Amino acid sequence: MKKKKKVSFPGCIGHLASGQTTSRLLIHPKEENSSNLSSSSSSSSSSCSYTNTARMFVSFLVFASLLSSLSTGIVIPSNAIQANQTLRAADDLRKLRKVHHLLRKINKPSTKTIQSPDGDLIDCVETRLQPAFDHRLLKGQKPLDPPERPNCNESSTGAEESAEIFQLWAGNGDSCPEGTIPIRRITEKDVLRASSVRRFGRKPRRGVRRDSSGSGHEHAVAFVNGGQYYGAKASINVWAPYVADRYEFSLSQIWVISGSFGNDLNTIEAGWQVSPELYGDNSPRFFTYWTADAYQTTGCYNLFCSGFVQTNHRIAVGAAISPRSTYRGRQFDITVMIWKDPRHGHWWLQLGSGILVGYWPAYLFSHLRNHANMIQFGGEIVNFRSHGIHSSTQMGSGHFAWEGFGKASYFRNTQVVDWDNNLIPPPNLRSLADHPNCYDIRQGRNIAWGTYFYYGGPGRNVRCP
Repeated sequence: MKKKKKVSFPGCIGHLASGQTTSRLLIHPKEENSSNLSSSSSSSSSSCSYTNTARMFVSFLVFASLLSSLSTGIVIPSNAIQANQTLRAADDLRKLRKVHHLLRKINKPSTKTIQSPDGDLIDCVETRLQPAFDHRLLKGQKPLDPPERPNCNESSTGAEESAEIFQLWAGNGDSCPEGTIPIRRITEKDVLRASSVRRFGRKPRRGVRRDSSGSGHEHAVAFVNGGQYYGAKASINVWAPYVADRYEFSLSQIWVISGSFGNDLNTIEAGWQVSPELYGDNSPRFFTYWTADAYQTTGCYNLFCSGFVQTNHRIAVGAAISPRSTYRGRQFDITVMIWKDPRHGHWWLQLGSGILVGYWPAYLFSHLRNHANMIQFGGEIVNFRSHGIHSSTQMGSGHFAWEGFGKASYFRNTQVVDWDNNLIPPPNLRSLADHPNCYDIRQGRNIAWGTYFYYGGPGRNVRCP
């Protein structure tokens, strides 16, 4: 963030305009020289006293005239208004130029455009022209061939299989041709919703798993740490939670983490999220994220910057997921797997039962070039406290974990990838809820769902004021 002193607004995960400052007008009285005072004549003292009295009287008149101007509605001179408007217009023009420069960088030429029912435009972009290959380490390269997948040590994922991978934009059977990838087009409105053009498509600078009462981020997660991990997999229940504030979000995801929780933090993240600021609506969307420096200058959501290389022509990262789960109704989940290719060392992303979406090249990272030292599954929300009370933004289904299947959101068949490229149950899986009266978590294990947990909550309630 900028090094200027800022007013701190808890819970906004980087969605407030940066650089907001407070200022004070300090009036410093002039000091009189004591020797001059002692040598002053009585007439000088009298004159000085009269001058001070006059100054006070003039100040009073100025103050009184200002009050009179306010009470009588005297209009500020038009030239001052025009000057202010000119400055604002110049600032707006500079910002729009930055926005359009960014849009030209992100939105690539397409061979075909598909209109989604939710208003999204999906551009079919030649694979070689995608934003990833703007990265200095990727220029001139081509997408890699599919990697070796992890060995599965389980006989079944359970009685209830993941729902068919389905995104709203492809509902009419339309798709992008081979040799292209679908990319959700970014609009001027998308960028202008962000706190700044520079931070568009990025998470705020923060830690990943800490008691987040100061930052506004709240979690209900299960995690393993202290070992060497080479990937993770889980089926994630999909809902459309209510998000109370434009600058808040609700997400459910897998984190692959390495490094300390300082400036060297490396993460790879994937799952679904509801983010009105990022997408302009309240639909759950499939998303990805990465950073190599604790969300400071590297990484971004989806394909908003160079880095993640997409290889699939059927999945649009950032597009809406459909169908969604309903309370006491049908349940839908998506299966997400992230793992490190044992041959080349890159981190691959798979959706569903075997759809390769793409990969994060290993040289984007420092610590994750080797392995992860923490895997985390679960939910996260932002609590902006815009009215001085806890947000009513929901996590998961918006219901607590104790309500169980059909009511609470879940992760099932959670697994990690070991050093030998095997999928195994997460050893010593622990759970954490930052604010259990607002959002909680409960673990379990059975034959059908393996290691699972329910999580989430409504946010503001009588026990979460």
